Amino acid sequence: MRPKKHKTTGSNDLFRARLDQIINMKHELVLLAGKIDWDWIDGEIAPLYSENGRPGIETRFMIGLLLLKHIYGLSDEGVCERWVHDPYFQFFTGEEFFQHAFPHERSDLSHWRKRLGDKLELLLAESLRVAHEAGALRGQDLKRVTVDTTVQPKAITFPTDAKLLHAAIKGLNRLARRHGVRLRQSYSRVAKAAAMMAGRYAHAKQFRRHQRQLRILRSRLGRIIRDIRRKIEGQPALEQAFALPLGRATQIRSQQQRQRGWKLYSFHAPEVECIGKGKAAAPYEFGVKASIVTNNRRAPGGLFVLHARAMPDNPYDGHTLRDVIDRTETLTGCPIERAYVDKGYRGHDAQNPRRVFISGQKRGVFGVIKRELRRRSAIEPIIGHLKAEGHLGRCYLKGRAGDAANVVLSAIGHNFRRILAWLREFLCLFLVQLWHTLVWPEQLNSAS
Repeated sequence: MRPKKHKTTGSNDLFRARLDQIINMKHELVLLAGKIDWDWIDGEIAPLYSENGRPGIETRFMIGLLLLKHIYGLSDEGVCERWVHDPYFQFFTGEEFFQHAFPHERSDLSHWRKRLGDKLELLLAESLRVAHEAGALRGQDLKRVTVDTTVQPKAITFPTDAKLLHAAIKGLNRLARRHGVRLRQSYSRVAKAAAMMAGRYAHAKQFRRHQRQLRILRSRLGRIIRDIRRKIEGQPALEQAFALPLGRATQIRSQQQRQRGWKLYSFHAPEVECIGKGKAAAPYEFGVKASIVTNNRRAPGGLFVLHARAMPDNPYDGHTLRDVIDRTETLTGCPIERAYVDKGYRGHDAQNPRRVFISGQKRGVFGVIKRELRRRSAIEPIIGHLKAEGHLGRCYLKGRAGDAANVVLSAIGHNFRRILAWLREFLCLFLVQLWHTLVWPEQLNSAS
Protein backbone atom coordinates (compact mmCIF):
# COMPACT_ATOMS: atom_id res chain seq x y z
CA MET A 1 0.00 0.00 0.00
CA ARG A 2 1.15 3.55 -0.74
CA PRO A 3 2.87 5.14 2.30
CA LYS A 4 1.38 8.12 4.05
CA LYS A 5 2.87 11.54 3.37
CA HIS A 6 5.18 12.80 6.07
CA LYS A 7 3.87 15.92 7.79
CA THR A 8 5.81 17.82 10.42
CA THR A 9 3.88 19.08 13.40
CA GLY A 10 5.99 22.15 14.03
CA SER A 11 5.42 21.72 17.76
CA ASN A 12 7.98 21.27 20.51
CA ASP A 13 8.44 18.21 22.68
CA LEU A 14 9.41 18.43 26.31
CA PHE A 15 11.68 15.40 26.17
CA ARG A 16 13.03 15.61 22.59
CA ALA A 17 14.88 18.29 20.69
CA ARG A 18 13.74 19.37 17.24
CA LEU A 19 16.36 18.91 14.56
CA ASP A 20 15.96 22.43 13.20
CA GLN A 21 16.94 23.74 16.65
CA ILE A 22 20.19 21.77 17.01
CA ILE A 23 21.64 21.83 13.46
CA ASN A 24 22.95 24.58 11.22
CA MET A 25 20.13 25.44 8.83
CA LYS A 26 22.64 26.82 6.31
CA HIS A 27 24.38 23.44 5.95
CA GLU A 28 24.60 22.18 2.37
CA LEU A 29 22.52 19.04 3.13
CA VAL A 30 19.78 21.21 4.64
CA LEU A 31 19.80 23.48 1.58
CA LEU A 32 19.76 20.47 -0.75
CA ALA A 33 16.81 18.91 1.08
CA GLY A 34 14.87 22.13 0.55
CA LYS A 35 15.52 22.15 -3.20
CA ILE A 36 14.48 18.55 -3.94
CA ASP A 37 10.82 18.17 -4.92
CA TRP A 38 9.87 15.30 -2.63
CA ASP A 39 6.15 15.56 -3.46
CA TRP A 40 6.86 15.12 -7.20
CA ILE A 41 9.01 12.05 -6.49
CA ASP A 42 6.28 10.61 -4.28
CA GLY A 43 3.70 11.14 -7.01
CA GLU A 44 5.86 9.46 -9.65
CA ILE A 45 6.53 6.43 -7.46
CA ALA A 46 2.91 6.05 -6.31
CA PRO A 47 1.87 3.69 -9.20
CA LEU A 48 4.39 1.11 -7.95
CA TYR A 49 2.27 0.39 -4.88
CA SER A 50 -0.76 -1.84 -4.63
CA GLU A 51 -4.03 -0.72 -3.16
CA ASN A 52 -4.07 -3.41 -0.46
CA GLY A 53 -2.00 -4.07 2.62
CA ARG A 54 -0.59 -1.80 5.29
CA PRO A 55 1.06 1.53 4.41
CA GLY A 56 4.67 1.24 3.31
CA ILE A 57 7.72 3.14 4.44
CA GLU A 58 7.70 6.87 3.71
CA THR A 59 9.01 7.66 0.26
CA ARG A 60 11.24 10.51 1.40
CA PHE A 61 12.91 8.31 4.00
CA MET A 62 13.96 5.55 1.60
CA ILE A 63 14.78 7.84 -1.34
CA GLY A 64 16.79 10.05 0.99
CA LEU A 65 18.74 7.04 2.27
CA LEU A 66 19.52 5.92 -1.30
CA LEU A 67 20.73 9.41 -2.19
CA LEU A 68 22.89 9.70 0.93
CA LYS A 69 24.42 6.30 0.30
CA HIS A 70 25.61 7.21 -3.18
CA ILE A 71 26.52 10.80 -2.35
CA TYR A 72 28.98 9.69 0.33
CA GLY A 73 29.94 6.32 -1.17
CA LEU A 74 28.61 4.24 1.74
CA SER A 75 27.30 0.69 1.92
CA ASP A 76 23.76 -0.20 2.96
CA GLU A 77 24.96 -0.98 6.48
CA GLY A 78 27.19 2.09 6.57
CA VAL A 79 24.46 4.58 5.67
CA CYS A 80 22.12 3.05 8.28
CA GLU A 81 24.80 3.31 10.99
CA ARG A 82 25.67 6.89 10.09
CA TRP A 83 22.00 7.86 10.02
CA VAL A 84 21.69 7.02 13.72
CA HIS A 85 24.34 9.50 14.91
CA ASP A 86 24.19 12.18 12.18
CA PRO A 87 21.36 14.71 12.66
CA TYR A 88 21.86 16.12 9.15
CA PHE A 89 21.17 12.68 7.66
CA GLN A 90 17.99 12.44 9.71
CA PHE A 91 16.85 15.91 8.65
CA PHE A 92 17.53 15.06 5.01
CA THR A 93 15.25 12.01 5.25
CA GLY A 94 12.39 14.07 6.70
CA GLU A 95 12.69 13.44 10.44
CA GLU A 96 11.39 16.12 12.79
CA PHE A 97 13.02 14.96 16.03
CA PHE A 98 16.36 13.29 16.65
CA GLN A 99 16.07 9.48 16.62
CA HIS A 100 18.35 7.24 18.68
CA ALA A 101 17.67 4.02 16.75
CA PHE A 102 17.19 3.11 13.10
CA PRO A 103 13.42 2.69 12.61
CA HIS A 104 13.51 0.08 9.81
CA GLU A 105 15.49 -2.89 8.52
CA ARG A 106 18.60 -2.60 6.39
CA SER A 107 17.12 -4.98 3.83
CA ASP A 108 14.41 -2.40 3.03
CA LEU A 109 16.98 -0.61 0.86
CA SER A 110 17.35 -3.72 -1.30
CA HIS A 111 13.58 -4.06 -1.65
CA TRP A 112 13.29 -0.40 -2.65
CA ARG A 113 15.99 -0.68 -5.33
CA LYS A 114 14.14 -3.63 -6.87
CA ARG A 115 10.82 -1.79 -6.67
CA LEU A 116 12.11 1.40 -8.31
CA GLY A 117 13.70 -0.31 -11.34
CA ASP A 118 13.41 2.04 -14.34
CA LYS A 119 12.05 4.80 -12.10
CA LEU A 120 15.61 5.53 -10.98
CA GLU A 121 16.05 7.71 -14.07
CA LEU A 122 13.50 10.08 -12.50
CA LEU A 123 15.99 10.71 -9.69
CA LEU A 124 18.67 11.46 -12.29
CA ALA A 125 16.32 13.96 -13.96
CA GLU A 126 15.58 15.48 -10.55
CA SER A 127 19.30 15.92 -9.85
CA LEU A 128 19.67 17.86 -13.12
CA ARG A 129 16.64 20.00 -12.26
CA VAL A 130 18.05 20.81 -8.82
CA ALA A 131 21.42 21.68 -10.37
CA HIS A 132 19.67 24.03 -12.80
CA GLU A 133 17.64 25.63 -10.02
CA ALA A 134 20.75 26.13 -7.86
CA GLY A 135 22.61 27.79 -10.76
CA ALA A 136 25.21 25.04 -11.06
CA LEU A 137 23.95 23.96 -14.51
CA ARG A 138 22.65 26.14 -17.34
CA GLY A 139 20.39 25.23 -20.23
CA GLN A 140 23.08 26.03 -22.79
CA ASP A 141 25.38 23.47 -21.15
CA LEU A 142 23.04 20.65 -22.23
CA LYS A 143 23.32 21.27 -25.98
CA ARG A 144 26.86 19.94 -26.44
CA VAL A 145 27.73 16.65 -24.81
CA THR A 146 30.52 14.09 -24.52
CA VAL A 147 29.69 10.39 -24.76
CA ASP A 148 31.92 7.53 -23.67
CA THR A 149 31.70 3.97 -22.37
CA THR A 150 33.42 2.21 -19.51
CA VAL A 151 33.26 -1.12 -17.72
CA GLN A 152 31.50 -1.55 -14.39
CA PRO A 153 33.36 -4.48 -12.78
CA LYS A 154 31.40 -7.10 -10.88
CA ALA A 155 32.30 -8.23 -7.38
CA ILE A 156 33.90 -11.51 -8.47
CA THR A 157 37.40 -12.94 -8.35
CA PHE A 158 39.48 -13.17 -11.52
CA PRO A 159 38.04 -16.22 -13.29
CA THR A 160 40.37 -19.13 -13.94
CA ASP A 161 39.41 -22.70 -14.81
CA ALA A 162 40.49 -23.95 -11.40
CA LYS A 163 38.59 -21.25 -9.52
CA LEU A 164 35.41 -21.84 -11.53
CA LEU A 165 35.50 -25.60 -11.05
CA HIS A 166 36.16 -25.21 -7.34
CA ALA A 167 33.31 -22.67 -7.00
CA ALA A 168 30.91 -25.03 -8.80
CA ILE A 169 31.83 -27.89 -6.42
CA LYS A 170 31.33 -25.69 -3.36
CA GLY A 171 28.06 -24.28 -4.70
CA LEU A 172 26.54 -27.70 -5.41
CA ASN A 173 27.59 -29.01 -2.00
CA ARG A 174 26.08 -25.99 -0.27
CA LEU A 175 22.82 -26.37 -2.20
CA ALA A 176 22.68 -30.10 -1.44
CA ARG A 177 23.04 -29.48 2.29
CA ARG A 178 20.33 -26.81 2.16
CA HIS A 179 17.82 -29.19 0.54
CA GLY A 180 18.82 -32.26 2.55
CA VAL A 181 20.33 -34.21 -0.38
CA ARG A 182 22.92 -36.60 1.04
CA LEU A 183 25.84 -37.04 -1.38
CA ARG A 184 28.18 -40.03 -1.47
CA GLN A 185 31.18 -37.74 -1.15
CA SER A 186 31.61 -33.96 -1.14
CA TYR A 187 35.22 -33.83 -2.44
CA SER A 188 35.65 -30.53 -0.59
CA ARG A 189 39.19 -31.13 0.64
CA VAL A 190 40.31 -32.74 -2.62
CA ALA A 191 38.89 -29.85 -4.67
CA LYS A 192 40.45 -27.19 -2.44
CA ALA A 193 43.89 -28.79 -2.64
CA ALA A 194 43.63 -29.30 -6.41
CA ALA A 195 42.57 -25.67 -6.99
CA MET A 196 45.42 -24.40 -4.85
CA MET A 197 48.03 -26.57 -6.57
CA ALA A 198 46.67 -25.66 -10.02
CA GLY A 199 47.33 -21.99 -9.26
CA ARG A 200 50.85 -22.74 -8.06
CA TYR A 201 51.71 -24.87 -11.08
CA ALA A 202 50.35 -22.22 -13.46
CA HIS A 203 52.45 -19.55 -11.76
CA ALA A 204 55.54 -21.75 -12.07
CA LYS A 205 54.68 -22.45 -15.76
CA GLN A 206 54.48 -26.19 -15.08
CA PHE A 207 51.51 -26.59 -17.38
CA ARG A 208 51.50 -30.39 -17.54
CA ARG A 209 51.04 -30.60 -13.77
CA HIS A 210 48.52 -27.75 -14.00
CA GLN A 211 46.39 -29.70 -16.49
CA ARG A 212 46.52 -32.76 -14.23
CA GLN A 213 44.94 -30.77 -11.37
CA LEU A 214 42.26 -29.46 -13.71
CA ARG A 215 41.40 -33.03 -14.74
CA ILE A 216 41.00 -33.91 -11.05
CA LEU A 217 38.62 -30.98 -10.54
CA ARG A 218 36.59 -31.80 -13.66
CA SER A 219 36.24 -35.46 -12.72
CA ARG A 220 35.13 -34.66 -9.16
CA LEU A 221 32.64 -32.09 -10.39
CA GLY A 222 31.22 -34.63 -12.85
CA ARG A 223 30.77 -37.18 -10.03
CA ILE A 224 28.85 -34.66 -7.91
CA ILE A 225 26.60 -33.70 -10.86
CA ARG A 226 25.77 -37.33 -11.60
CA ASP A 227 25.21 -38.10 -7.89
CA ILE A 228 22.79 -35.18 -7.48
CA ARG A 229 20.85 -36.11 -10.60
CA ARG A 230 20.40 -39.67 -9.33
CA LYS A 231 19.23 -38.49 -5.90
CA ILE A 232 16.68 -35.92 -7.14
CA GLU A 233 15.24 -38.00 -9.98
CA GLY A 234 11.48 -38.17 -9.78
CA GLN A 235 11.16 -35.27 -7.29
CA PRO A 236 9.80 -32.23 -9.18
CA ALA A 237 10.49 -29.75 -6.37
CA LEU A 238 14.16 -30.71 -6.09
CA GLU A 239 14.59 -30.94 -9.85
CA GLN A 240 13.34 -27.38 -10.18
CA ALA A 241 15.61 -26.14 -7.38
CA PHE A 242 18.71 -27.80 -8.87
CA ALA A 243 17.98 -27.13 -12.55
CA LEU A 244 19.80 -23.80 -12.84
CA PRO A 245 22.86 -24.64 -10.66
CA LEU A 246 23.35 -27.97 -12.42
CA GLY A 247 23.18 -26.25 -15.80
CA ARG A 248 25.84 -23.75 -14.74
CA ALA A 249 28.07 -26.48 -13.31
CA THR A 250 27.76 -28.51 -16.52
CA GLN A 251 28.67 -25.44 -18.57
CA ILE A 252 31.74 -24.74 -16.41
CA ARG A 253 32.87 -28.37 -16.64
CA SER A 254 32.62 -28.37 -20.45
CA GLN A 255 34.39 -25.02 -21.01
CA GLN A 256 37.84 -24.99 -22.55
CA GLN A 257 40.48 -22.34 -22.19
CA ARG A 258 40.49 -20.97 -25.75
CA GLN A 259 36.98 -21.82 -26.91
CA ARG A 260 34.94 -19.32 -28.89
CA GLY A 261 31.43 -18.21 -28.14
CA TRP A 262 29.65 -17.64 -24.85
CA LYS A 263 31.45 -18.61 -21.64
CA LEU A 264 30.49 -18.55 -17.99
CA TYR A 265 32.85 -16.46 -15.86
CA SER A 266 31.19 -16.78 -12.47
CA PHE A 267 29.09 -19.48 -10.82
CA HIS A 268 26.97 -17.06 -8.76
CA ALA A 269 26.87 -14.22 -11.32
CA PRO A 270 26.21 -15.66 -14.80
CA GLU A 271 25.55 -12.18 -16.25
CA VAL A 272 29.25 -11.25 -16.05
CA GLU A 273 30.91 -10.56 -19.43
CA CYS A 274 34.55 -10.41 -20.47
CA ILE A 275 35.24 -6.95 -21.94
CA GLY A 276 38.52 -5.73 -23.39
CA LYS A 277 39.00 -1.93 -23.50
CA GLY A 278 42.65 -1.95 -24.59
CA LYS A 279 44.10 -1.02 -21.19
CA ALA A 280 47.69 -1.99 -20.52
CA ALA A 281 47.11 -2.63 -16.80
CA ALA A 282 43.80 -4.45 -17.32
CA PRO A 283 43.55 -6.08 -20.77
CA TYR A 284 40.29 -7.78 -19.77
CA GLU A 285 37.64 -6.64 -17.32
CA PHE A 286 34.72 -8.67 -16.05
CA GLY A 287 31.42 -6.92 -15.57
CA VAL A 288 29.03 -4.93 -17.77
CA LYS A 289 29.57 -2.07 -20.20
CA ALA A 290 28.16 1.30 -19.12
CA SER A 291 27.48 4.40 -21.22
CA ILE A 292 28.14 7.83 -19.66
CA VAL A 293 27.09 11.24 -21.06
CA THR A 294 28.40 14.56 -19.67
CA ASN A 295 28.20 18.20 -20.70
CA ASN A 296 31.15 19.14 -22.89
CA ARG A 297 31.37 22.75 -21.79
CA ARG A 298 32.13 23.17 -18.11
CA ALA A 299 29.09 24.42 -16.24
CA PRO A 300 29.43 26.75 -13.22
CA GLY A 301 29.15 23.71 -10.94
CA GLY A 302 31.43 21.48 -13.02
CA LEU A 303 30.70 18.49 -15.24
CA PHE A 304 27.43 16.67 -14.58
CA VAL A 305 26.30 13.22 -15.74
CA LEU A 306 23.37 13.82 -18.07
CA HIS A 307 22.67 10.15 -18.77
CA ALA A 308 23.99 6.81 -17.55
CA ARG A 309 22.92 3.36 -18.59
CA ALA A 310 24.16 -0.23 -18.36
CA MET A 311 24.48 -2.03 -21.71
CA PRO A 312 24.48 -5.81 -21.30
CA ASP A 313 25.74 -8.23 -23.98
CA ASN A 314 28.72 -5.92 -24.69
CA PRO A 315 27.37 -4.12 -27.81
CA TYR A 316 29.61 -2.15 -30.17
CA ASP A 317 29.86 1.46 -29.01
CA GLY A 318 28.88 2.93 -32.37
CA HIS A 319 25.65 0.93 -32.49
CA THR A 320 24.46 2.48 -29.21
CA LEU A 321 25.06 6.17 -29.94
CA ARG A 322 21.67 6.94 -31.48
CA ASP A 323 19.73 5.41 -28.61
CA VAL A 324 21.95 7.14 -26.03
CA ILE A 325 21.45 10.57 -27.65
CA ASP A 326 17.66 10.05 -27.86
CA ARG A 327 17.47 9.01 -24.20
CA THR A 328 19.60 11.96 -23.12
CA GLU A 329 17.36 14.42 -24.97
CA THR A 330 14.28 12.85 -23.38
CA LEU A 331 15.85 13.04 -19.93
CA THR A 332 17.09 16.63 -20.15
CA GLY A 333 14.35 18.01 -22.39
CA CYS A 334 16.97 19.83 -24.49
CA PRO A 335 18.00 18.92 -28.07
CA ILE A 336 21.67 18.04 -28.53
CA GLU A 337 23.47 20.15 -31.12
CA ARG A 338 26.85 18.41 -31.07
CA ALA A 339 28.18 15.19 -29.55
CA TYR A 340 31.88 14.37 -29.07
CA VAL A 341 33.06 10.76 -28.93
CA ASP A 342 36.28 8.74 -29.16
CA LYS A 343 37.47 6.46 -31.96
CA GLY A 344 35.50 3.53 -30.56
CA TYR A 345 32.36 5.08 -32.06
CA ARG A 346 33.53 4.95 -35.69
CA GLY A 347 30.68 3.71 -37.88
CA HIS A 348 28.07 5.00 -35.46
CA ASP A 349 24.33 5.01 -36.11
CA ALA A 350 23.53 8.59 -35.05
CA GLN A 351 20.53 10.15 -36.73
CA ASN A 352 22.52 13.24 -37.76
CA PRO A 353 26.10 12.06 -38.32
CA ARG A 354 27.34 15.56 -39.16
CA ARG A 355 26.67 16.62 -35.57
CA VAL A 356 28.91 13.87 -34.15
CA PHE A 357 32.65 14.54 -33.98
CA ILE A 358 35.15 11.74 -33.41
CA SER A 359 38.50 12.19 -31.71
CA GLY A 360 41.25 12.66 -34.31
CA GLN A 361 38.80 13.86 -36.94
CA LYS A 362 40.10 16.59 -39.30
CA ARG A 363 37.23 17.29 -41.70
CA GLY A 364 34.87 20.00 -40.48
CA VAL A 365 36.87 20.62 -37.28
CA PHE A 366 37.73 24.29 -36.80
CA GLY A 367 37.24 27.12 -34.34
CA VAL A 368 34.87 26.34 -31.49
CA ILE A 369 34.43 22.73 -32.58
CA LYS A 370 38.19 22.18 -32.41
CA ARG A 371 38.33 23.51 -28.84
CA GLU A 372 35.33 21.45 -27.79
CA LEU A 373 36.78 18.31 -29.36
CA ARG A 374 39.91 18.77 -27.25
CA ARG A 375 37.65 18.81 -24.21
CA ARG A 376 36.32 15.35 -25.06
CA SER A 377 38.90 13.75 -22.77
CA ALA A 378 37.45 15.68 -19.80
CA ILE A 379 34.92 12.85 -19.40
CA GLU A 380 37.69 10.47 -18.30
CA PRO A 381 38.22 12.06 -14.85
CA ILE A 382 34.44 12.05 -14.36
CA ILE A 383 34.42 8.29 -14.95
CA GLY A 384 37.29 8.07 -12.47
CA HIS A 385 35.26 9.98 -9.85
CA LEU A 386 32.28 7.70 -10.46
CA LYS A 387 34.48 4.68 -9.74
CA ALA A 388 36.55 6.09 -6.88
CA GLU A 389 33.96 8.17 -4.97
CA GLY A 390 30.82 6.32 -6.08
CA HIS A 391 30.00 2.64 -6.53
CA LEU A 392 30.81 2.30 -10.24
CA GLY A 393 34.22 0.81 -9.45
CA ARG A 394 32.71 -2.45 -8.19
CA CYS A 395 29.10 -3.58 -8.34
CA TYR A 396 27.86 -5.66 -5.41
CA LEU A 397 24.21 -5.77 -6.51
CA LYS A 398 22.77 -8.99 -7.91
CA GLY A 399 21.82 -9.70 -11.49
CA ARG A 400 21.43 -7.47 -14.52
CA ALA A 401 18.85 -5.40 -12.68
CA GLY A 402 21.48 -4.69 -10.02
CA ASP A 403 24.01 -3.67 -12.68
CA ALA A 404 21.54 -1.24 -14.26
CA ALA A 405 20.53 0.26 -10.90
CA ASN A 406 24.11 0.72 -9.73
CA VAL A 407 25.12 2.64 -12.88
CA VAL A 408 22.22 5.11 -12.57
CA LEU A 409 22.61 5.55 -8.80
CA SER A 410 26.35 6.22 -9.18
CA ALA A 411 25.53 8.99 -11.68
CA ILE A 412 22.91 10.44 -9.31
CA GLY A 413 25.42 10.44 -6.46
CA HIS A 414 27.98 12.27 -8.61
CA ASN A 415 25.47 14.98 -9.60
CA PHE A 416 24.41 15.59 -6.01
CA ARG A 417 28.07 15.74 -4.90
CA ARG A 418 28.63 18.47 -7.48
CA ILE A 419 25.53 20.32 -6.23
CA LEU A 420 26.69 20.09 -2.60
CA ALA A 421 30.13 21.41 -3.59
CA TRP A 422 28.45 24.27 -5.46
CA LEU A 423 26.22 25.13 -2.49
CA ARG A 424 29.23 24.96 -0.16
CA GLU A 425 31.25 27.27 -2.43
CA PHE A 426 28.31 29.62 -2.87
CA LEU A 427 27.89 29.86 0.91
CA CYS A 428 31.60 30.58 1.38
CA LEU A 429 31.45 33.36 -1.21
CA PHE A 430 28.41 34.81 0.56
CA LEU A 431 30.21 34.78 3.94
CA VAL A 432 33.32 36.40 2.41
CA GLN A 433 31.19 39.11 0.84
CA LEU A 434 29.41 39.67 4.16
CA TRP A 435 32.74 39.92 5.96
CA HIS A 436 34.01 42.51 3.48
CA THR A 437 30.79 44.45 3.90
CA LEU A 438 31.18 44.53 7.69
CA VAL A 439 34.94 45.04 7.91
CA TRP A 440 35.71 47.58 5.18
CA PRO A 441 33.48 50.36 6.54
CA GLU A 442 35.28 50.06 9.90
CA GLN A 443 38.67 50.31 8.19
CA LEU A 444 37.54 53.35 6.22
CA ASN A 445 36.28 55.07 9.37
CA SER A 446 39.52 54.37 11.23
CA ALA A 447 41.57 55.73 8.30
CA SER A 448 39.58 58.95 8.22
